[in-house]
Amino acid sequence: MQSWTRYTTAGPSGARRPDSFVELGPDHSDGLDRRLLGDLSGMRVLDLGCGAGRSSVAMARQGARVVAIDPDEIEVERTRTAADVAEVHVEAHHGDVAELAFLPADAFDVVVAIHSLAAVEDIGRIFRQTHRLLRADRPMVLTLPHPASLLTNPDHPTTIVRGYGSGGPLGENEFGTYPHSIGDVFTQFTRANFRVDTMIEPAGNASVPSSMVVRARKIGS
Repeated sequence: MQSWTRYTTAGPSGARRPDSFVELGPDHSDGLDRRLLGDLSGMRVLDLGCGAGRSSVAMARQGARVVAIDPDEIEVERTRTAADVAEVHVEAHHGDVAELAFLPADAFDVVVAIHSLAAVEDIGRIFRQTHRLLRADRPMVLTLPHPASLLTNPDHPTTIVRGYGSGGPLGENEFGTYPHSIGDVFTQFTRANFRVDTMIEPAGNASVPSSMVVRARKIGS
């Protein structure tokens, strides 16, 4: 596949994302975030893979107490700078999104991961850690590249060049993308003791959905 790039909240493109609302991915408009995340005032929120911090700032603007984590030190500094400019507080940490043992259990009302887990092969491991961090019946909102969007050549969108769920990752290093199927996401959430209550597949003007948005709630304590 040629010229593979993916939506990201990091780098220069991430710094251009809005900070007045949480842009959950390409073709996602203002309003979808509030429908899925609800009223964030006073809520403790974990932003996994915060990138340049625009979503963290947006949630802090809505009254959330935001903890943000990113594996790239430069992105963590961008998040801190964005929070300073917006005059909101975001607690930003440099760290691996798959290494969350330093965070206390039952401490968060919402966990958000906006395309940041696309480069993670074992998403079930992160779901299990997220379950420990969330309070009972509280949600994780996850967005990933839609698996259908990974089947085609981006230079020729009508040409299918991969089998569904086959191979991976596309791209390299932190920009690599593992093609997680819808079934795999549901299965991994279920195994981690979550209940999926919402799935949205925005397509915009594209022939296939660009991303999938999944909200899953913690079951048990």
